[in-house]
Amino acid sequence: MSENEERNDETTYSPQSGLSRRQFVTGVGGLGLGVVLGGVVTGGLAQPASAVAIEGSEGYLVVDGHKCVGCDSCMMACSLTHHGDLSFSQSRIQITQNPFALYPDDLTVAQCRQCPFPACVEVCPTGACHVDAANGNVRTVDASKCIGCERCVDACPFTPSRAIWNGIEKHAEKCDLCADTPFWNEKGGAGGKQACITVCHMKAITLQKDVPVQSGDVGYNVNLRTKDASAKLKLPTGDDGFYTPAEVAAAKAAAAAAAAAAAATVKVGH
Repeated sequence: MSENEERNDETTYSPQSGLSRRQFVTGVGGLGLGVVLGGVVTGGLAQPASAVAIEGSEGYLVVDGHKCVGCDSCMMACSLTHHGDLSFSQSRIQITQNPFALYPDDLTVAQCRQCPFPACVEVCPTGACHVDAANGNVRTVDASKCIGCERCVDACPFTPSRAIWNGIEKHAEKCDLCADTPFWNEKGGAGGKQACITVCHMKAITLQKDVPVQSGDVGYNVNLRTKDASAKLKLPTGDDGFYTPAEVAAAKAAAAAAAAAAAATVKVGH
Protein backbone atom coordinates (compact mmCIF):
# COMPACT_ATOMS: atom_id res chain seq x y z
CA MET A 1 0.00 0.00 0.00
CA SER A 2 1.42 3.41 -0.96
CA GLU A 3 1.71 6.21 1.57
CA ASN A 4 -1.05 8.10 -0.19
CA GLU A 5 -3.61 5.31 0.23
CA GLU A 6 -6.22 5.68 2.94
CA ARG A 7 -7.60 2.73 4.87
CA ASN A 8 -11.25 3.44 4.15
CA ASP A 9 -13.97 1.95 1.98
CA GLU A 10 -14.03 3.25 -1.60
CA THR A 11 -17.81 3.60 -1.70
CA THR A 12 -18.98 7.22 -1.96
CA TYR A 13 -21.77 8.03 0.46
CA SER A 14 -23.47 11.07 1.86
CA PRO A 15 -22.74 11.99 5.50
CA GLN A 16 -26.47 12.39 6.06
CA SER A 17 -27.05 8.72 5.22
CA GLY A 18 -24.69 7.40 7.91
CA LEU A 19 -22.41 4.40 7.53
CA SER A 20 -23.34 1.05 6.09
CA ARG A 21 -22.51 -2.11 8.02
CA ARG A 22 -19.72 -2.90 5.56
CA GLN A 23 -18.23 0.60 5.80
CA PHE A 24 -18.40 0.54 9.59
CA VAL A 25 -16.81 -2.89 10.03
CA THR A 26 -14.19 -2.19 7.36
CA GLY A 27 -13.28 1.10 9.01
CA VAL A 28 -13.02 -0.43 12.45
CA GLY A 29 -10.91 -3.28 11.14
CA GLY A 30 -8.60 -0.81 9.40
CA LEU A 31 -8.15 1.78 12.11
CA GLY A 32 -9.09 0.10 15.36
CA LEU A 33 -10.93 0.90 18.53
CA GLY A 34 -10.88 4.65 18.15
CA VAL A 35 -13.79 4.68 15.71
CA VAL A 36 -16.07 2.98 18.23
CA LEU A 37 -17.40 5.02 21.10
CA GLY A 38 -18.44 3.13 24.19
CA GLY A 39 -17.72 -0.34 22.77
CA VAL A 40 -15.06 -2.99 22.28
CA VAL A 41 -13.67 -4.82 19.29
CA THR A 42 -13.06 -8.56 19.52
CA GLY A 43 -11.48 -10.49 16.68
CA GLY A 44 -11.96 -7.53 14.36
CA LEU A 45 -15.75 -7.39 14.93
CA ALA A 46 -17.69 -4.60 16.62
CA GLN A 47 -19.64 -6.29 19.40
CA PRO A 48 -21.95 -4.12 21.54
CA ALA A 49 -25.20 -2.61 20.35
CA SER A 50 -24.12 0.72 21.86
CA ALA A 51 -21.26 1.13 19.38
CA VAL A 52 -21.56 4.36 17.38
CA ALA A 53 -19.44 5.29 14.36
CA ILE A 54 -17.80 8.68 14.12
CA GLU A 55 -20.03 11.03 12.12
CA GLY A 56 -18.79 11.87 8.65
CA SER A 57 -17.77 15.39 7.79
CA GLU A 58 -20.34 17.42 5.90
CA GLY A 59 -17.70 19.03 3.69
CA TYR A 60 -14.54 17.99 1.81
CA LEU A 61 -11.97 20.10 0.01
CA VAL A 62 -11.12 18.76 -3.44
CA VAL A 63 -8.53 20.27 -5.78
CA ASP A 64 -7.48 20.17 -9.41
CA GLY A 65 -3.71 19.81 -9.26
CA HIS A 66 -3.48 20.31 -13.03
CA LYS A 67 -5.27 23.63 -12.77
CA CYS A 68 -3.21 24.96 -9.85
CA VAL A 69 -0.39 27.31 -10.89
CA GLY A 70 1.47 27.19 -7.58
CA CYS A 71 0.92 30.82 -6.62
CA ASP A 72 0.52 29.85 -2.92
CA SER A 73 -2.37 32.29 -2.43
CA CYS A 74 -4.31 29.58 -0.60
CA MET A 75 -1.45 29.06 1.87
CA MET A 76 -1.16 32.77 2.57
CA ALA A 77 -4.93 33.11 3.04
CA CYS A 78 -5.02 30.15 5.42
CA SER A 79 -2.25 31.53 7.61
CA LEU A 80 -3.60 35.08 7.60
CA THR A 81 -7.19 34.18 8.46
CA HIS A 82 -6.28 31.72 11.21
CA HIS A 83 -3.26 33.46 12.74
CA GLY A 84 -3.13 37.00 11.38
CA ASP A 85 0.38 36.22 10.16
CA LEU A 86 1.91 35.41 6.78
CA SER A 87 3.61 32.12 7.60
CA PHE A 88 3.63 29.22 5.17
CA SER A 89 4.55 26.84 7.99
CA GLN A 90 1.24 27.66 9.71
CA SER A 91 -0.89 26.99 6.63
CA ARG A 92 -3.19 23.97 6.92
CA ILE A 93 -3.07 23.47 3.13
CA GLN A 94 0.34 22.82 1.61
CA ILE A 95 1.58 23.33 -1.96
CA THR A 96 4.80 21.46 -2.71
CA GLN A 97 6.73 22.06 -5.92
CA ASN A 98 9.56 20.07 -7.48
CA PRO A 99 11.73 22.27 -9.73
CA PHE A 100 13.33 19.20 -11.29
CA ALA A 101 10.05 17.59 -12.38
CA LEU A 102 8.01 18.32 -15.47
CA TYR A 103 4.31 19.15 -15.74
CA PRO A 104 2.07 17.63 -14.48
CA ASP A 105 4.28 15.98 -11.86
CA ASP A 106 5.98 19.16 -10.64
CA LEU A 107 3.29 20.30 -8.18
CA THR A 108 1.22 18.70 -5.43
CA VAL A 109 -1.65 20.17 -3.43
CA ALA A 110 -1.96 18.58 0.02
CA GLN A 111 -5.23 19.41 1.75
CA CYS A 112 -6.77 17.67 4.76
CA ARG A 113 -9.06 14.87 3.59
CA GLN A 114 -11.46 15.01 6.57
CA CYS A 115 -11.12 11.23 6.74
CA PRO A 116 -14.25 9.17 7.50
CA PHE A 117 -12.14 7.24 10.02
CA PRO A 118 -9.62 9.88 11.20
CA ALA A 119 -6.44 8.42 12.67
CA CYS A 120 -5.59 11.82 14.19
CA VAL A 121 -8.78 11.78 16.26
CA GLU A 122 -8.25 8.17 17.25
CA VAL A 123 -4.78 8.64 18.76
CA CYS A 124 -5.31 11.95 20.56
CA PRO A 125 -5.10 11.27 24.32
CA THR A 126 -6.87 14.43 25.45
CA GLY A 127 -9.67 14.89 22.93
CA ALA A 128 -7.97 17.97 21.51
CA CYS A 129 -8.23 16.46 18.04
CA HIS A 130 -11.92 15.89 17.72
CA VAL A 131 -15.03 15.95 15.53
CA ASP A 132 -16.71 19.36 15.75
CA ALA A 133 -20.44 18.62 15.49
CA ALA A 134 -21.31 22.33 15.68
CA ASN A 135 -19.46 22.98 12.42
CA GLY A 136 -20.52 20.10 10.21
CA ASN A 137 -18.47 17.36 11.91
CA VAL A 138 -15.21 18.83 10.68
CA ARG A 139 -12.12 17.16 12.16
CA THR A 140 -10.23 19.86 14.04
CA VAL A 141 -7.94 20.61 17.00
CA ASP A 142 -8.84 22.42 20.21
CA ALA A 143 -5.53 24.14 20.97
CA SER A 144 -6.46 24.62 24.63
CA LYS A 145 -6.54 20.83 25.12
CA CYS A 146 -3.41 20.02 23.09
CA ILE A 147 -0.48 18.80 25.21
CA GLY A 148 2.01 18.81 22.37
CA CYS A 149 2.50 15.05 22.04
CA GLU A 150 2.25 15.31 18.23
CA ARG A 151 0.60 11.90 17.99
CA CYS A 152 -1.89 13.29 15.49
CA VAL A 153 0.96 14.51 13.29
CA ASP A 154 2.59 11.09 13.33
CA ALA A 155 -0.69 9.20 12.90
CA CYS A 156 -1.77 10.92 9.69
CA PRO A 157 -1.16 8.35 6.93
CA PHE A 158 -0.35 10.98 4.31
CA THR A 159 2.79 12.89 3.39
CA PRO A 160 3.03 15.69 4.24
CA SER A 161 0.96 15.10 7.37
CA ARG A 162 -2.34 16.95 7.25
CA ALA A 163 -2.10 17.52 10.99
CA ILE A 164 0.76 19.94 11.50
CA TRP A 165 2.76 21.24 14.45
CA ASN A 166 2.57 24.98 15.06
CA GLY A 167 6.07 25.71 16.30
CA ILE A 168 5.19 29.32 17.10
CA GLU A 169 2.13 28.73 19.27
CA LYS A 170 3.27 25.24 20.37
CA HIS A 171 0.25 23.13 19.53
CA ALA A 172 -1.03 20.86 16.77
CA GLU A 173 -3.50 22.16 14.21
CA LYS A 174 -5.23 21.08 11.03
CA CYS A 175 -7.76 22.26 8.49
CA ASP A 176 -11.10 23.13 10.08
CA LEU A 177 -12.69 24.34 6.83
CA CYS A 178 -12.30 27.84 8.31
CA ALA A 179 -14.67 27.17 11.20
CA ASP A 180 -12.37 29.14 13.52
CA THR A 181 -10.80 32.09 11.70
CA PRO A 182 -10.44 35.01 14.14
CA PHE A 183 -8.88 37.24 11.47
CA TRP A 184 -11.64 36.78 8.90
CA ASN A 185 -15.18 38.04 9.32
CA GLU A 186 -16.83 35.28 7.29
CA LYS A 187 -18.66 32.24 8.62
CA GLY A 188 -16.71 29.09 7.86
CA GLY A 189 -17.12 25.40 8.55
CA ALA A 190 -18.71 22.83 6.27
CA GLY A 191 -21.68 25.12 5.63
CA GLY A 192 -19.74 28.35 5.20
CA LYS A 193 -16.86 29.85 3.25
CA GLN A 194 -13.25 28.71 3.04
CA ALA A 195 -10.43 31.22 2.61
CA CYS A 196 -8.43 29.03 0.23
CA ILE A 197 -11.39 28.67 -2.13
CA THR A 198 -12.21 32.38 -1.92
CA VAL A 199 -8.73 33.59 -2.95
CA CYS A 200 -7.87 30.97 -5.59
CA HIS A 201 -7.98 32.93 -8.83
CA MET A 202 -7.66 29.71 -10.85
CA LYS A 203 -10.71 28.18 -9.11
CA ALA A 204 -8.62 25.06 -8.51
CA ILE A 205 -10.20 24.32 -5.11
CA THR A 206 -13.81 23.60 -4.27
CA LEU A 207 -15.93 22.12 -1.49
CA GLN A 208 -18.18 19.11 -1.95
CA LYS A 209 -20.64 17.41 0.36
CA ASP A 210 -20.29 13.78 -0.71
CA VAL A 211 -17.44 11.72 0.69
CA PRO A 212 -14.75 11.36 -2.00
CA VAL A 213 -13.39 7.96 -3.02
CA GLN A 214 -10.84 7.14 -0.34
CA SER A 215 -8.44 4.91 -2.28
CA GLY A 216 -5.41 6.86 -3.47
CA ASP A 217 -5.82 10.50 -4.52
CA VAL A 218 -8.42 10.18 -7.27
CA GLY A 219 -11.27 11.35 -5.04
CA TYR A 220 -9.47 14.46 -3.80
CA ASN A 221 -7.50 15.50 -6.89
CA VAL A 222 -10.24 15.92 -9.46
CA ASN A 223 -10.79 17.48 -12.87
CA LEU A 224 -12.47 20.87 -12.39
CA ARG A 225 -11.59 22.09 -15.91
CA THR A 226 -14.60 20.45 -17.53
CA LYS A 227 -16.90 22.72 -15.51
CA ASP A 228 -15.36 26.10 -16.35
CA ALA A 229 -14.22 28.12 -19.36
CA SER A 230 -11.07 26.06 -20.01
CA ALA A 231 -12.44 24.50 -23.20
CA LYS A 232 -13.54 27.88 -24.58
CA LEU A 233 -10.09 29.25 -23.87
CA LYS A 234 -8.54 26.30 -25.71
CA LEU A 235 -6.90 25.01 -22.54
CA PRO A 236 -6.45 21.26 -21.92
CA THR A 237 -9.32 19.56 -20.12
CA GLY A 238 -8.07 15.97 -19.96
CA ASP A 239 -8.01 14.17 -16.63
CA ASP A 240 -4.23 13.81 -16.99
CA GLY A 241 -3.77 17.55 -17.46
CA PHE A 242 -3.20 17.33 -21.21
CA TYR A 243 -5.42 17.84 -24.25
CA THR A 244 -7.93 15.09 -24.93
CA PRO A 245 -7.82 13.23 -28.29
CA ALA A 246 -10.94 15.12 -29.35
CA GLU A 247 -9.30 18.47 -28.52
CA VAL A 248 -6.17 17.51 -30.47
CA ALA A 249 -8.25 16.46 -33.47
CA ALA A 250 -10.25 19.69 -33.34
CA ALA A 251 -7.06 21.76 -33.15
CA LYS A 252 -5.56 19.96 -36.15
CA ALA A 253 -8.76 20.43 -38.14
CA ALA A 254 -8.83 24.14 -37.27
CA ALA A 255 -5.17 24.53 -38.26
CA ALA A 256 -5.76 22.72 -41.57
CA ALA A 257 -8.77 24.92 -42.30
CA ALA A 258 -6.80 28.06 -41.50
CA ALA A 259 -3.94 26.93 -43.75
CA ALA A 260 -6.35 26.18 -46.59
CA ALA A 261 -7.99 29.58 -46.22
CA ALA A 262 -4.61 31.30 -46.25
CA ALA A 263 -3.55 29.38 -49.37
CA ALA A 264 -6.80 30.33 -51.12
CA THR A 265 -6.24 33.98 -50.28
CA VAL A 266 -2.72 33.92 -51.72
CA LYS A 267 -3.96 32.21 -54.89
CA VAL A 268 -6.67 34.82 -55.41
CA GLY A 269 -4.11 37.57 -54.86
CA HIS A 270 -2.01 36.25 -57.70
